[in-house]
Amino acid sequence: MTCNEFLNDLDRRGLIFDSTDREALSKRLDESPITLYCGFDPTADSLHVGSLLPLLLLRRFQDAGHRVISLAGGATGMVGDPSGKSEERNLLDQETLTHNVQAIAAQMKSFIQLENTDSVDPSSSMLLNNLDWTSNVNVLDFLRDVGKHVTVGTMLGKESIRARLESEQGISFTEFSYMLLQANDFYEMNQRYGCEMQVGGSDQWGNITAGIDLIRRRTGGVAYGLTVPLITRSDGGKFGKTAEGTVWLNPERTLPYQFHQYFLNVDDNDVEKMLLQLTLLSVEEVKEVVAEHCQDPSLRVGQRRLADEVCTLVHGSRETKKAVLAAQGLFGDAPPTDEVLEALRGVIPETSFSRKNLQNSESLIEVLVETGLCKSKNDARRTIKGGGVSINGIRQDSEVSEIPEEAFEDSRFILLQKGRRSRHLLVVS
Repeated sequence: MTCNEFLNDLDRRGLIFDSTDREALSKRLDESPITLYCGFDPTADSLHVGSLLPLLLLRRFQDAGHRVISLAGGATGMVGDPSGKSEERNLLDQETLTHNVQAIAAQMKSFIQLENTDSVDPSSSMLLNNLDWTSNVNVLDFLRDVGKHVTVGTMLGKESIRARLESEQGISFTEFSYMLLQANDFYEMNQRYGCEMQVGGSDQWGNITAGIDLIRRRTGGVAYGLTVPLITRSDGGKFGKTAEGTVWLNPERTLPYQFHQYFLNVDDNDVEKMLLQLTLLSVEEVKEVVAEHCQDPSLRVGQRRLADEVCTLVHGSRETKKAVLAAQGLFGDAPPTDEVLEALRGVIPETSFSRKNLQNSESLIEVLVETGLCKSKNDARRTIKGGGVSINGIRQDSEVSEIPEEAFEDSRFILLQKGRRSRHLLVVS
C-alpha cells in the first residue's frame, strides 16, 4: 500500500478529522518512514474504549511501516488537559500517577510492538514517559526556552482554551500551561528521536498545532499533525458509557464478558462505522460483513463480528471465546456444557458447595437460601412451586426440593436460576 493509498484508507474509514497540509504530508510519507507519536495521560489506571481510535491509529501507521512512539504522560498527567473538559481535573499524587503510568503502559504494549529506548535498532517503536525530560526542568528555563515562543493571543485562540474561558468554571493557570507542556513534548521527541508527526483525538488539535509551531520557531523544522474524530453514537449517547459507567480496557474494571456485550449491543446504525474504525478488518471485509448483516439484522451478524474483533484486540482470542461461551450460558436455549458453565466464573455470583451438601432431600431449597436467590425456605418452596427455578436451563418440577444427581454427576458446576434474570453458579467441590 502506497502512502497515498494509506491516507485514502484512513479517509474511507472516517479516521481523518483534521490534518496539516495533506499534500505535503503525503509527499513526506512517500519519501521514507516517518516517526510519529500519540500521548495518553494517566488520569486512571486504565485506558477506556475512547482510547481505541488513537491506539489503533498508531497500530495502523506501524503496520504501514512507520515508527511509532506511544507516550505516557507522567508529567502532563500532573497538570491535567483542559481539552474537552468543562471543569478542572482533580490533581493526582505522584504515587498514584506512577501506578497509572505503569498500568496504561502495559495496555499500550498489547496494541503495538514496542521496544525500550536503548534499543540498538533506531527504527524500532518505543514507549516513553514525558516525565523523563520534564522533571528536571526548572520554571525559569521553561519560561525562557518554551514560553517565549508562544504568544498568549495564540493560546487564547485555541478552542480548548477559549471554551473553558467562556465557561462558568473558567481555567486555572495550571491547566492553561498544559498546552506548553505538550508542545514541549513534541519538540523534545523531535530533537531526541526525529519525531516529525503527532496524532491524537480531535480535541487535541490545538495542542498538536502548538507543538508544530514551537518546532518551527525553535529549529526552523517542519512537523505534521493528524487527528481522528471522537467517537459518538448515532443515538446521541456518549460512546463508551453505560448505565454502570465507563467501559475500561482493564479486565478488572470491565470484565471481558461485559466488554464483549457492550459491542454486541451497539445500534445497527453504528455497526459499519465501528467496524471501519475500531477493527483491523479491511474496508472490503467490512462491506461484506455489513452486506450480510443487512440481509437479516435480527441475527446481529455485524455486532457479533464487531464484538469478537474488538474484544480480541484488547483481551485476546481466549477471553473472546470465554465471553461468547458465557453469553451462551446466560441466554442460550440449549442446556449448558461444562465448558460454558466454567466460562460463567467471574461473570455471575458463585458459591462453593461440597458434593455431600448437595445430596440431601432439601438441597435445592437450601442452596436457594444460601445463595441469596430466595429470602427463606418458605420463599424457596413458593418459587419452586410457581415454576420459577431452573437448573442448568431446565425448569424444575413444582414438587421438587432437591438437586437432581445428574446435574453434578459429570460436572463441577451447576447453573441455578430464579426467574429470568437472577442466576448463581454453584461450584461443586
